[in-house]
Amino acid sequence: MRFRSLATYFSIVIILFLAFSDTKAQENKSAFDFLNLPTSSHSMALGGKNISLIEDDASLVFQNPALMSSVSNKTLNFNFLTYMQGSKAGSISYVQAHKDRGSWGTMAQFVGYGDIIGLNQEGIYEGNLSGLDLNLGVGYSYLLSDQWVGGVTGKFIYSNYAGYSSIALAVDLGVNYFNPDNDFSFSAVAANLGGQVSAFGEIGESLPIDLQLGVSKGLKHLPLRLHLMFYDMFHWGKYYYAPDKELGGFQIFMNHLNLGADLSLYQDRLWIALGYNFRRAQEMKAGGSSHAAGLTLGAGINIKKIKCGVAYGNYHAGAPTLSFTIAYSFAKEAKAVKNNAINTNNNTPQTE
Repeated sequence: MRFRSLATYFSIVIILFLAFSDTKAQENKSAFDFLNLPTSSHSMALGGKNISLIEDDASLVFQNPALMSSVSNKTLNFNFLTYMQGSKAGSISYVQAHKDRGSWGTMAQFVGYGDIIGLNQEGIYEGNLSGLDLNLGVGYSYLLSDQWVGGVTGKFIYSNYAGYSSIALAVDLGVNYFNPDNDFSFSAVAANLGGQVSAFGEIGESLPIDLQLGVSKGLKHLPLRLHLMFYDMFHWGKYYYAPDKELGGFQIFMNHLNLGADLSLYQDRLWIALGYNFRRAQEMKAGGSSHAAGLTLGAGINIKKIKCGVAYGNYHAGAPTLSFTIAYSFAKEAKAVKNNAINTNNNTPQTE
């Protein structure tokens, strides 16, 4: 193991984590919450959040930059999300191998809210307005050892609502440990470390800074993986998630938990996934939705260089949300990536 590289990376993560944790822990409101929307059908099907899924999926780099090392060389990925009525949301990502141990990627995420009816204080129509959220990023991952990978993504974030705009700069830091012998994956991510360069008004807002921990484990005699993730680990207040209601300790704990399971069939060419997000279930229930609001499900297929996926979930009371993902590898030979160890000695594509 390259102990010095691994220790250096963890030191950087800890320093940046401490630098931003104090301010974030004291604030209940953040801007740019669109960064929490799903950008991967597979991740969305597993409850909406997953940072430890080892898969040849370029859209997962939005969740953990360290996962770039598990993506086939020269892979282009598109994701489209049906969100609120009249709005359009989606993302695009591209990952390419760099030398023997590295991978770099570029990514973009957007949410367009369509035409918004503009009214003055008297309720008189003054024309249509528009809204846009945009996230542009460049990332890099590096194999620190045979089983450890570190990654970083720098992000430029922009929002404009009816002529009022805000710009922010942020960094995502991620690390992943994967042991292919027992199909065990562990990841830690410090997401959205940064702040606003310009605010919507005179008072600035914080970013949705988040510390996340995730574990994925494959079963020995079944093609089934189980996923457990803790997220939003800065907020443990009794009134944070429901200002008008005091939550108990158990409810607060469950609000940080995301569960998922996925089944791989036909030599990993087909996956079926199911997930549950306890916080979303509670929020949707409070808004009058059904008890199954936190439930997500999806499926995908891998055909040589082409990969497709679809997922279903609820992210607002108006209508269900669907995610569609399609990816293509431009490398001469497609690589059947199942773990980081494949990239340890050679990052060039391998035959299936």
